[in-house]
Amino acid sequence: MTAPLSNALDPKGELALGAILMKNGRLRADESERIVRLQRDKGLRFGEAAVELGVANEHDIRHAMAHQFEYSCLKVGESKVSPSVAAAFNPFSVQAEALRALRSQLVLRWFDPAAGRKLLAVVSAGRGEGRTWMAANLAVVFSQLGLRTLVIDADLRRPALHTLFGVDNDSGLSALLVGRAAPEAIRTVPGLRSLAVLPAGVVPPNPQELLSRPALTQLLQQYAKAFDLVILDTPAGERCADGVMVSARAGAALMVARRNASRMTGVRRYAERLRESGVGLAGSVMNGD
Repeated sequence: MTAPLSNALDPKGELALGAILMKNGRLRADESERIVRLQRDKGLRFGEAAVELGVANEHDIRHAMAHQFEYSCLKVGESKVSPSVAAAFNPFSVQAEALRALRSQLVLRWFDPAAGRKLLAVVSAGRGEGRTWMAANLAVVFSQLGLRTLVIDADLRRPALHTLFGVDNDSGLSALLVGRAAPEAIRTVPGLRSLAVLPAGVVPPNPQELLSRPALTQLLQQYAKAFDLVILDTPAGERCADGVMVSARAGAALMVARRNASRMTGVRRYAERLRESGVGLAGSVMNGD
């Protein structure tokens, strides 16, 4: 279903939409005047008139609306963030709606700052099941609520979050776990106001030993105070114990599987390992068409 081309609830809001488009270089002053004339003649909304005149497209209008309503949203080609982080680019997409539905379920069933439930590990039994994609997109949709959100790449074997968010990986979690000073380890993401990323950093020779250190617990306690929500990406569970270690520190996990790809026996075994380690399953989600 196509979202309506509306903008604000009053004329001031419509003028603000035009100002946003001009600020972003998507509209000239003379084009804005033409839009206002057509808008008055036909009783259209500002966005509808702009599209009818061909001076802006639906994509431009929707992004301007996102800005107008303080909804963090990026434009493909104007950000270092990978387009695969769908929630950051197209709030009207089917994927973004599904992610918001998952967010709602997590808010209802798990997220509770008053009870200390602010940490969530994203896990999967095997590789290629969309675990990192899910962690990145969940972090985005939670940050779009205005929640100060930190996403941590705790996959010290095959880190990928830095690639998705277009940040460098020179220093990160691995340096912090060995006690090295890394004041700029946490990166902000331009255009996503409430989101921060802690990349994995240099891949160490002893990832499981590093994740077993008390330093991880101390870091997570520190970040739980500084942020409203902390999401952790983890390695595939069937190949190492790192994911169980990280999930145990977080206290809760979201299980990810991929339709027509994941082996359900492996998923069940991994879920049982998590439960035996005292990890509460906040839920499970199936990736894929």
